[in-house]
Amino acid sequence: MNNWLLWLIVGIVLILGGIFALMNPFAASVAAEQIAGWCFVFGGIGQLVAALRADGWGAKIVGVLLGIAYVWLGVTLLGNPLVGIITLTMMVAIMFVVNGVLKIVMAFGARGSGYFWVALLSGVLSVALGVMVFGNFLQSSAVLLGVLLAIELISSGVTMVALALAARKLPPEERGLHA
Repeated sequence: MNNWLLWLIVGIVLILGGIFALMNPFAASVAAEQIAGWCFVFGGIGQLVAALRADGWGAKIVGVLLGIAYVWLGVTLLGNPLVGIITLTMMVAIMFVVNGVLKIVMAFGARGSGYFWVALLSGVLSVALGVMVFGNFLQSSAVLLGVLLAIELISSGVTMVALALAARKLPPEERGLHA
């Protein structure tokens, strides 16, 4: 399978996930919060295992402390889903802004291609979503997180589809494939 086809499939999956999240934004908020909680728990356990296998006491101590912090954060998110939604909303707002800035930078790196405007618009949209979260934080964070997550998924999916279609037109050696 060519890389462009994989990007196209990923883009379509992201768009479908965004539509599904729009259908029930509160459930999307709770699901995102629970997934993040489990990721922190498993990531923390992995960090603890890696820390115990590390060379040197300094690396072990720092690794164990980070692992404990990740596990504690994950358990806290899982144990208090509504508080976790507020915490995750803050994290997502930061992620939207950072993701948007990176997309804008990437767009200017692709100036002159058909991908430029789609990537630029997606980046601006991501930054705007982050600003919206910060502007209306406590009033509607439970539903807002699900809606913004859906919009971000759809925006990223459209960006991936545009990238795939632009890459499909390139010769195999220019899209990272070796004939």
